[in-house]
Amino acid sequence: MSVNPDSIPVFWVIIGAVSCLVVLYRALTSAAWWHLRNTRDFNVFVSAILAITLIWTMRAGIDATLSFHLLGATLLTLMFGWAFAVLGIGIVITGMTFIHDGSWSMLPLNILLSGVLPVVISQKIYRFSQCRLPKNFFIYIFICAFFGAAVSMAAVIFATTFTHYLSGAYSIGYLQYNYYQYVLLIMFPEAFITGMLMTLFVAYRPQWVSTFDDRLYLQNH
Repeated sequence: MSVNPDSIPVFWVIIGAVSCLVVLYRALTSAAWWHLRNTRDFNVFVSAILAITLIWTMRAGIDATLSFHLLGATLLTLMFGWAFAVLGIGIVITGMTFIHDGSWSMLPLNILLSGVLPVVISQKIYRFSQCRLPKNFFIYIFICAFFGAAVSMAAVIFATTFTHYLSGAYSIGYLQYNYYQYVLLIMFPEAFITGMLMTLFVAYRPQWVSTFDDRLYLQNH
């Protein structure tokens, strides 16, 4: 899921670049960098980025821009917080641009649509569950991980395709016939894999998950 450089107006590219720089600056200044001084935390973060980069290379679709692949944005958000998640996805997208010899001018827009957007949605759903829902292990897994991943994936798909529609690259009919009918097929795997991995991490490696607190979700303290 990336933006076609042949169809995006220059003005959009400039706005995307400025917006991306603002978000990345806030992420850089908000991230708890002291966590990465711990060798274990640093290794987990780097390993997660490498694993998601590998997952992004496994894609399918009708062309280079209208393709499907897992995101991993919700997983990064729950494990490391929104700031590190934005920076991590930004690194993944930069790496994918290099690997596939993509358009560097589209990098900021791609980071915004495929990185910042799903991270923000995942963070909002997590915050909502904290403030409005009972502090329960199953709610954390099904709402924050499973539901959050599904909604984030859907948001990225529709935001990316809507950008192509507004730019005139594809018609609604073309997108509906060739792309939208497969949305559920990619939403469910994203949700299932995120929920499964978070369950395993919380059960066996809770120290890897910065948003999970045993006292809050298991002991109700």
